[in-house]
Amino acid sequence: EAIDHARAANVPILVAINKIDKPAANPERVKKQLAQLGLNPESWGGDTVTVEVSAKEKTNLNLLLEMILLVADMQELRGNPDLPATGTVLETRLDKGRGPVATVLVQNGTLRSGDPFICGSVYAKVRAMFDDRGRTVQEAAPATPVEVLGLNALPQAGESFQVVSDELKAKQTATYREQKQREAALARTTQVTLDQLHAQLLAGEVKELRVVLKADVHGSVEALSEQLQQLGTEKVKVEIIHAGVGGISETDVLLASASNAIIIGFNVRPDRKAAELALQDRVDIRLHTVIYDVLDEIRRAMLGLLEPVVKETFVGRAEVRQTFRISRVGLVAGCYVLDGKIVREGDVRLLRDNMVIYQGKVVSLRRFKEDVNEVRAGYECGVAISNFSDIKVGDILEAFAVERVPSEVSA
Repeated sequence: EAIDHARAANVPILVAINKIDKPAANPERVKKQLAQLGLNPESWGGDTVTVEVSAKEKTNLNLLLEMILLVADMQELRGNPDLPATGTVLETRLDKGRGPVATVLVQNGTLRSGDPFICGSVYAKVRAMFDDRGRTVQEAAPATPVEVLGLNALPQAGESFQVVSDELKAKQTATYREQKQREAALARTTQVTLDQLHAQLLAGEVKELRVVLKADVHGSVEALSEQLQQLGTEKVKVEIIHAGVGGISETDVLLASASNAIIIGFNVRPDRKAAELALQDRVDIRLHTVIYDVLDEIRRAMLGLLEPVVKETFVGRAEVRQTFRISRVGLVAGCYVLDGKIVREGDVRLLRDNMVIYQGKVVSLRRFKEDVNEVRAGYECGVAISNFSDIKVGDILEAFAVERVPSEVSA
């Protein structure tokens, strides 16, 4: 995952192989795994610098620093200490006694105590700086990380900061950026979606379709990756920027959002936070259970031939807390409705570790001994699913409704 993010950002990668002091340490096995991910070590004739270190024993730490300097030298990464400081926010936190605190990395110029700077829609005047050992420092040269006090709010990690000439200018710039961010949020355009892919291809806006692929087993990941990459044409190339096994997580959505990619889930589902983040960032998530359907949908999207799609609406979610076996009914799941509602005769899927185990209908829904039509969030109920009895404590029942809606793209 980290490798995929680094590649998407187009930054050099240097690998420190840690814990070589352990009796069972096997750096060669780690190098083999790195090579399988496309990072071929220099010792094997590749171009990826690897250093075997032990943080506990402080083994080869000086060599690691030398290698970092060597890579920086070969990449011609230079900083001018005479310029106003610029850099990146690494981490932020709200300290009870000191207010907003940001850990920043100075990448160019020199940051000095008293300097006003802006970071996105946040402005600051450096009140104090501390090095990695908590000691007060008056200035930070290029490639120096420091903790900074004096911000008016918490900036986002990963944002760039820049020293400006005076504090008034910093405030005015931060206010202007905040206003622009608000306007952009209101008029935000969607990312690339399959519905819009053909139109964007014709307009020359898209030259490659980036995909984050998640599936329930490795075999499915490998088969889908190979088949999807073969769908590329002269106009558009299909690129798998990340593929893995397991449910769709917030990290997957963040990667898709940053890389302008779509997410394809095969026999897996997004967790609640990931689904909310995808909706907020307008990341297109496509969920399938048949490989042919995945390939056909991508192929039709490229040609602008998408037929009316099935739109799924979230209805509710319940957690299985106990199971009972009742004569004439079979296995009944004692559930607590977490949000939304569970509806009798409604569609439902059983999730285990965010993977789809079964999909069917609710054939029986009870509150105590009474049959009911629906049970809302905050209440307990007994649920029986059609033709399925392998329900375990901790499983999640996800109720949904489907409807067919026209595609936004015509041939």
